[in-house]
Amino acid sequence: MAKVVEDNVVEATTATGQHLDLHGNVFELPTFTMKEIHDAIPAHCFKPSTLRSMAYVVRDFFYYAVLIYVATTYIPMIPSQPLRAVAWAAYTTLAGFVFTGIWILAHECGHGAFSKSKRLNYTMGLIMHSFLLVPFHSWRLSHSQHHKSTGNMDKDTAFVPHTRQTWLKTNFGSKAKENMVEFAELAEDSPIAVLLHCIVHQLFGWPGYLLFNLTGQKYGGAKGLKITHFYFGEDSVFFKKHELPLIALSDFVVAIMIGALIWAGQVFGSWNVIVLWGIPWLWVNNWIVAITFLQHTDASMPHYNNKTWTFARGATATIDRDLGFIDTHLFHDIIGTHVCHHLVSTIPFYHAGEASVHIRRVMGQHYKADVKTPFWTAFWRNQRTCKFVEESEGQEGSGVFMYRNLYDRDGETKARDLTGGAKGKAVPKEDKVSAMQTAMSTGRNLDARRRLSQSAQRAMPLLAEG
Repeated sequence: MAKVVEDNVVEATTATGQHLDLHGNVFELPTFTMKEIHDAIPAHCFKPSTLRSMAYVVRDFFYYAVLIYVATTYIPMIPSQPLRAVAWAAYTTLAGFVFTGIWILAHECGHGAFSKSKRLNYTMGLIMHSFLLVPFHSWRLSHSQHHKSTGNMDKDTAFVPHTRQTWLKTNFGSKAKENMVEFAELAEDSPIAVLLHCIVHQLFGWPGYLLFNLTGQKYGGAKGLKITHFYFGEDSVFFKKHELPLIALSDFVVAIMIGALIWAGQVFGSWNVIVLWGIPWLWVNNWIVAITFLQHTDASMPHYNNKTWTFARGATATIDRDLGFIDTHLFHDIIGTHVCHHLVSTIPFYHAGEASVHIRRVMGQHYKADVKTPFWTAFWRNQRTCKFVEESEGQEGSGVFMYRNLYDRDGETKARDLTGGAKGKAVPKEDKVSAMQTAMSTGRNLDARRRLSQSAQRAMPLLAEG
């Protein structure tokens, strides 16, 4: 029987079946309240220190200045060209860490966790994000919506997972259907295909989100300028009319930064600007996408429809991970305290570790962390396994969605059979092709294969898609 919980939201329980994550673990809906969370956190954790926050800004820009000085002074002295290349690679990697830290400090400003002064939050956030070509207010407003609706399939704005149907259409074309036997079970893509996807995803996913709303809501199929974070027209899907001047201001300051980079290229040389600023900027793209992806994508993570979602449920649809010194020192602990951040986003990062200890006592089993799996191992694993979300068998209509794939691997919860029993007649695994191969096929060929499978499935193996 369904019962009503806080805010008249229907609790997603049914008489049969259980919510199962991708590894077969039973998932139970969180039962704590936000009041319990707030009451558990010491009062001082909610208070930002302007002096302390500014000190981190000074520190990070000082790191960047030191790196530039050391690189431009000493790397040219290295006699071996291969060793100079290694040294420059080390510089760009370290500078990328620092740039990402600066991005995260601007992120603090966007949440009001940098200072009690709204004006200072906005000023520092605008400066730091514009330095990295991010339109601060545009990001701040859409990111606020992400926090208000995390894990909500209908309203979240970042890393909204595919349903099975949208995943199939994205990979195999508009004529692909989730109940087609060809898509009941697929072979995995080759590692090289996944690697190529990840490289593009990491380098261009963040600009793609800002420019084209990649991984965001579909907004009724809106396209063009209306779905870019740089657009300040009244028909924008993101912003309200009174917010548009702030969007224009963000664009203007980003344009100033672009002009400064062009000027620096003319004065100091374009190659120097590319190496000293451009490649570290690409590292920021990599880190922001990887961090956000892993914060919201895991075999244990639930998502909800709007009927079942509550703020507390959505805020806990995230996971803490570990990246050692890089996170705790350079990334301001954004990886290791993200659950706390989603529950109370106004807590400054330097208090988030302490606050996390207290909220874990309230959350109990609902607190999610994976500090054993190496960061990039988890990234690779989740890219290969977490393909779409759907309700568990026996939980249809519950509004609780867990990650699935169609690879039929041992130890993983199988996706529901939507073929009406025809799945058992599908091709042997050795005859399957990968999703990448199938995605390269035309819609006309898909129609032909479907007609063939419908007419001959009792006499010959079905052509499978992957």
